[in-house]
Amino acid sequence: MLDTGKVKIYNYNTAIRYGVRQCRTKGRETMKNKPICYVPGREIPEVFSGVSSFLGLPVIKTKEDLEKSDIVIMGVPWEGVNTNGPFTSVEMATKTIRKASVRYGGYLPEYDIDIFDHFSGGDYGDVAIKNGDYDFSFKSIREGYKKILDANKFPVVFGGDHSISYPLISEFAKKYNGKIGVIHFDAHMDNMETYGEEKYARCSPFHRLYEDENVNPKNMVHFGIRGPRNNPDGIKTAKKFGAHVITGMEIKLNGVLESIKKAIEIASDGTDAIYVTVCSDILDVANNPGGPPDPCGLTSFELAMALHECGKAKCEAFDFVEIYPPQDPQNVSSHVASWMTIYLLSGVTKRKFNL
Repeated sequence: MLDTGKVKIYNYNTAIRYGVRQCRTKGRETMKNKPICYVPGREIPEVFSGVSSFLGLPVIKTKEDLEKSDIVIMGVPWEGVNTNGPFTSVEMATKTIRKASVRYGGYLPEYDIDIFDHFSGGDYGDVAIKNGDYDFSFKSIREGYKKILDANKFPVVFGGDHSISYPLISEFAKKYNGKIGVIHFDAHMDNMETYGEEKYARCSPFHRLYEDENVNPKNMVHFGIRGPRNNPDGIKTAKKFGAHVITGMEIKLNGVLESIKKAIEIASDGTDAIYVTVCSDILDVANNPGGPPDPCGLTSFELAMALHECGKAKCEAFDFVEIYPPQDPQNVSSHVASWMTIYLLSGVTKRKFNL
């Protein structure tokens, strides 16, 4: 049932409870509109018609709304030039991830942590995009993202294809005066100098970042690289610029926790903050029906554990990209993206509140 400006959900397990409760963190009050499962008949805010906010968080419409939110969700519905086959409709994922997310709250029993006992959150909606217009769209991404960074909020961004990580990480690096690390979860390097004449294709963002004056490639880790859909020059290019590569095989042989520990050490060395970016094909195809069909990847459990560890480290920003809703009728990959976000944020909560 649609209501004016809101979605009314009668299914109890997709509802959100609103109200103030006592927070476990002394001196703090739980956020209003706290996401929590299994509460019937709640109204879910919409970011736009028919699309709920992420986790049913309040929608950010004003500067005052932004100030009230510790964690800020932003969507980037962008698909640039396609590099293989037809267009993927990746721009639809900002909607499907949000719709999937209202099934969930911020509590994880494994850690006995509820993110929203400690943080407030809000959904900033999607930035303005013009299809095929890199100049307009990337400028819009930078401007929207900078507002979140300038307000000292923790940004969570859903794409969109992986090219969007270039303007996002570039702005993030400016905020921290270049003292950042990057952990790039992916099956592929995405560091081609160009794709034909395109400098900003989804297979090139990390080459643009190697060249960025505020990014030091020695603090960049390409994590989970694997398989025959990699250009032979990718590893050579990373080595040329001083970036690090941890392959999918290394992760499987050495264990995900040991591998992510190594990645965090590299990204943390001499830096003040870490940016974490996830391409859905870091996951094995069995765990990612709505993404590139790449076998031999991480399980969703392994990715959740790795992201939780990143959250416990210096992670101060996160994006999740490359979900293709039309090939995933049950939106499994959108649900996975929601879960992975919550696991990373639970790690951030542990770190920020010494839990």
